Amino acid sequence: MATPLLDELRAQAEARPLRLDMPGHHGKPLAGGFPWPSELDFTENGRTGDLFGGEPDGIQRAEALWAARLGFDSCLFLTGGSTQGIHTGLALLAGAGGAAAIDRGSHRSVYHALALLDLSPAFLTRPWLAEEGITGPILPETVAEVLSARRSIKTVCITSPTYYGVLSDIPAIAAVCHAHGAKLMVDGAHGAHLPFLGDEGYRAADVVVMSAHKTLPAPGQSALLFANGFPLSELQRWGSVYGSSSPSYVFMAALDAVRDYMEGEGTARYRETVRLVGELRARRPALGEREGLSLDPVRLTLTSPDGFALADALRERGIYPELADRGHVVCICTCADGPQELARLEKGLEGTGGLGPCAPTPPPPEVPEAVLTPRQALFAPRRRAALADCAGEIAACQIAPYPPGVPVIAPGERIEKKHLAYLREIGYNMSMADVAAPERG
Repeated sequence: MATPLLDELRAQAEARPLRLDMPGHHGKPLAGGFPWPSELDFTENGRTGDLFGGEPDGIQRAEALWAARLGFDSCLFLTGGSTQGIHTGLALLAGAGGAAAIDRGSHRSVYHALALLDLSPAFLTRPWLAEEGITGPILPETVAEVLSARRSIKTVCITSPTYYGVLSDIPAIAAVCHAHGAKLMVDGAHGAHLPFLGDEGYRAADVVVMSAHKTLPAPGQSALLFANGFPLSELQRWGSVYGSSSPSYVFMAALDAVRDYMEGEGTARYRETVRLVGELRARRPALGEREGLSLDPVRLTLTSPDGFALADALRERGIYPELADRGHVVCICTCADGPQELARLEKGLEGTGGLGPCAPTPPPPEVPEAVLTPRQALFAPRRRAALADCAGEIAACQIAPYPPGVPVIAPGERIEKKHLAYLREIGYNMSMADVAAPERG
């Protein structure tokens, strides 16, 4: 049991100091009785430590415990979610003005990082799994092909797991990257629980970003950046560029506490959730593992002839899934969900008539033509236009169902009729879009 940062904050709170610094509540309850552990909500005061530098302190000791547990050289706490980690990690690995091999199925934060760093993307596409109605894993041979074709690329960024729970073979992809002199960054925002379930694949990567708040019992925006081959000082350097100079000590203390929890009771509870989800998968139509398809053992992706209708039916019963699309409803199950919660979900599914084979779903269209760089598209003059009238225009924003936020059309790409037809077919209902002006088709 070791929680160095939380212990230090509790000790200071118990000393009842006169707090004449930030935050403005000075350790008192918030107005209106708003629940918040104000007594632990400190700022840098010489004893609480400094997230982005200074002498070793409670924060750095807590970070070191995370790094050791997951098998990395260094770890940086993030209070701006995985978005902060994505920007930090790509700045660390790719710098500015170069090129990077990017998973086409990346979160929008990756696309924003491309623009901010003025990186030229070479997209890694995923195989289409027609039976499941989703894209599959990033294949090592796909990475090898891109790195062989563009030898100047020395940074690869992929997502694992995806929103649907699809896992890529990180050690195999890392081996390909390293053989080509490139480094691998993994957006593992949805995978913070996996190392505690015995999955050590992330260790093979050079940089990994994880959202503790997505799959661990941690507050929103709390996340982690791990690295091999980089000292903590380099993570701090770039993390301070993209993070607040007033990071939340409550968030950081929660990261300290959740690791300690996962060392014992949390992992036991997670293993029980794995069992319960596996049993529910066997009883109800849902994505399951097969040859060539590895899945997060606790991500429950239900299949349906009409995922939107099924999600609506569940919400009417007070059950709120994470994501619905044409043929799926995705539920994020964690160690907070035990027999009672899974039984309530299964009871809620009864009578909906919404489960069954995945609705026929078309594969994504080919990657559109890139007319502007991501940076040019971000800063270009723009105007609002009806999406239905945008054929021939150049997108100045991501056109992507969210979640999961994977773009059909990325900023700087030309919108064609086939892309608009695809969006209509999958039920995407965005009526307006930002397009670059004065560029015309």
